[in-house]
Amino acid sequence: MIKFINKFRKEEEGAVTVDWVVLTAAVVGLGVAALATVETAVTGVSSDISTSLDNAKNNQ
Repeated sequence: MIKFINKFRKEEEGAVTVDWVVLTAAVVGLGVAALATVETAVTGVSSDISTSLDNAKNNQ
């Protein structure tokens, strides 16, 4: 049993997996934050474009 515990403590495969999970979660979190920021700006721009097109259509 002691040999098993010592072997388990020295094994690093699980630690590498945890590192990758944390890194992946951070990348996904940054992606979601960037998307939320861009979404607000894109919504405003698309609304402005829609208004301009409507005005151009009505002026013809």
